[in-house]
Amino acid sequence: MDRLESHRQWYARLITAAAGAQAHDRLREAFASIPRERFTGPGPWRVFTRSGYIETPTDDPALLYQDIVVALKSEAQINNGQPSLHAVCLAALGVREGETIVHVGAGTGYYSAILAKLAGPAGRVFAYEIDEALAGRAARNLEGQPGVEVRHRSGVEGALPACDVVYVNAGATGPQPAWIDALRPGGRLMFPLTPSVGGGFMLLVTRTTTGGLAARFVCGVMFTPCIGARDEETGQRLAQAFARGGMGEVRSLRMAATGASPDGTCWLDGRGWWLSTSEAE
Repeated sequence: MDRLESHRQWYARLITAAAGAQAHDRLREAFASIPRERFTGPGPWRVFTRSGYIETPTDDPALLYQDIVVALKSEAQINNGQPSLHAVCLAALGVREGETIVHVGAGTGYYSAILAKLAGPAGRVFAYEIDEALAGRAARNLEGQPGVEVRHRSGVEGALPACDVVYVNAGATGPQPAWIDALRPGGRLMFPLTPSVGGGFMLLVTRTTTGGLAARFVCGVMFTPCIGARDEETGQRLAQAFARGGMGEVRSLRMAATGASPDGTCWLDGRGWWLSTSEAE
């Protein structure tokens, strides 16, 4: 085992343990197999902290194998996100071999590559990135990887491929119809539900065999805004709802297209959707 491979093995153990996902062997192996330096670009790197960005002392790739957030475009605060956060989310999504995945906000493709590893040779990953420069880098980084297609376009507007998983890495003020419509029975959507100011929470939505949408909050998050998926009024109401609490009581997502109107079980209603404390129908 060479030096960097040893660092990757340790890193994979570290972040899956930090995420409470140490029993997920396939997830640990996926993180251990993908060279992060391919996706962050040449060092030294800028690392995000509570006090702003700081620069690594050298360009040694071993520095990347920590639970750190690395800048991709620091002027826009677009980063290669915190690995343990993604480990929590990917463990909750439970990606299976052969599944089709839509990745919205793919950046330079690092987590797209990990999703592809989880989906295996029979799986497909459609990586959507609206930023032209980042999409170009993702296409180069993922070139030659079977089953992965990078699409330089919005992952909000227009139809998405029918899929088993939609994984969104940019903050939205509500579930987008394109994401819900793409889900097959048993399909899972994970996205950051974020208010106008401050942190939000990752919401996991699962389409049941009867067509209902089970929902639960997974963990707190901070994400860059998702272009086309923001509504200021809903963002303000989200901030109030998060401050009020009760996120653990949410059990389902209801969409206005089904004809259901908010009732006494409503935790929060948005534009065309609401979260309920009742189980999915």
